[in-house]
Amino acid sequence: MSPRQHVTAYRAPGLLIDGQWRKGRSGEVVAVVNPADEQPLDELALASAEDLDDALRAAEAGFERWRWVPAHDRCSRMEAAVARMREQADVIAHLLTLEQGKPLAEARAECHMAADLIKWYAEEARRTYGRIVPARTRGSRMDVLKGPVGPVAAFTPWNFPLVLSARKLGGALAAGCSIILKGAEETPASVAAMVDCLAQELPPGAVQLVYGDPAQVSATLIASPVIRKVTFTGSVAVGRALAQLAGRYLKPITLELGGHAPVLLCEDADLQTAVPLLAAHKFRNAGQACLAPTRFFVARPLYRDFVEAFEAFASSIRVGCGLEPDVGMGPLASGRRLSAVRDLVERSMTPATRLSVGRAPDVGFFMAPTVISDLPTDAPALLEEPFGPLALIAPFDSLDEAITRANANPYGLAGYLFTDSARAIRAVSERLEVGSLAVNGIGVSVPEAPFGGVKDSGFGKESGIEGMESYLETKFMHWS
Repeated sequence: MSPRQHVTAYRAPGLLIDGQWRKGRSGEVVAVVNPADEQPLDELALASAEDLDDALRAAEAGFERWRWVPAHDRCSRMEAAVARMREQADVIAHLLTLEQGKPLAEARAECHMAADLIKWYAEEARRTYGRIVPARTRGSRMDVLKGPVGPVAAFTPWNFPLVLSARKLGGALAAGCSIILKGAEETPASVAAMVDCLAQELPPGAVQLVYGDPAQVSATLIASPVIRKVTFTGSVAVGRALAQLAGRYLKPITLELGGHAPVLLCEDADLQTAVPLLAAHKFRNAGQACLAPTRFFVARPLYRDFVEAFEAFASSIRVGCGLEPDVGMGPLASGRRLSAVRDLVERSMTPATRLSVGRAPDVGFFMAPTVISDLPTDAPALLEEPFGPLALIAPFDSLDEAITRANANPYGLAGYLFTDSARAIRAVSERLEVGSLAVNGIGVSVPEAPFGGVKDSGFGKESGIEGMESYLETKFMHWS
């Protein structure tokens, strides 16, 4: 049941429980579908209630084995797993493209980014410092100690299944926690291949991987006294439900939810630099990225030039199967996602709006890069997360107006600003309601810096020392 396989084959993986790969025993299966041709790749057997109980017992025992492994040894083992991931990057990327659709180059990049994340956390395992607090009385001592929070339940989506799983796997394992990862049923094989690289270096039970009915899995894991920490990446609606469930059992939870990232282009912005950067970032993974730039607010003097340049770039993107050469954008992940984005476009169109649509294949869950400009302020697409290849462009007449419009929806994950004005940079950095801001670039997420949103985009941080801290308990010790 191991996910190791040749790059030309696809086989749905089993569950990883207590160091062994095995088939889910619920009797229920779901089809894993290639979104480029709508054909089934294989069937994934889902976990039963007994499988989940076994995973919880394994995580409890695995925590006791893993937590006492010295930090330097934890680091070495995780780095060995990272080296294996890099060696198998082509195999993992091929699986990811088959089941998720993104171009092979993007899949390879995601695999290496996932490896970077785990490596950074592995290195940070050696730096989980406590501190000594000056004592109040002679002969006494006050220490602050750091230790692993305990077994972790982690839930990850299908859009960037490697990177989003790696953030949770890396942080939990580096801290000394065991983890049960519930991966997305749409993309099981690529995640299993990555987890297998880790499992070969870890004691049994340190990491489990399960697939199953989302409601059953989350309810079972979060309610269990074994689980001491919950972390989730996905939609706002599911995040709210999991937060309520975690609150019922007083479990700390980290949530990285949706995004609808604004871009502010001031009058002094360099369009020759900004347009190719932003358009490539917008249509990466067919726009299925929570940090993708989606709402472009452009200073009126630049507006028409920006719209025309952006439309030209979008129409030049070759859309097709991610395994084909020179493909710049693959399909959406599912027919459900395709229908949702098309519906949003239809609801947002008015007689005054301008629509520019590129070309896409007829078979598969493809949608052409789409640009809508001259949108009214109440257009549904400006308020609802598109999560697809849809760029929305509107003019502004003052920076205050742009900031107000950028803040006028419930999301607050990432934002982008293009200007050389120090005054504009200061104003936007202070007033734009986002967790990450890129200025004259697109870099809002790196392993060594915190990543997470505000408002409905979640709470808590992943990556950076803040992300590591969320898997640690703090204990005060007073020696008299």
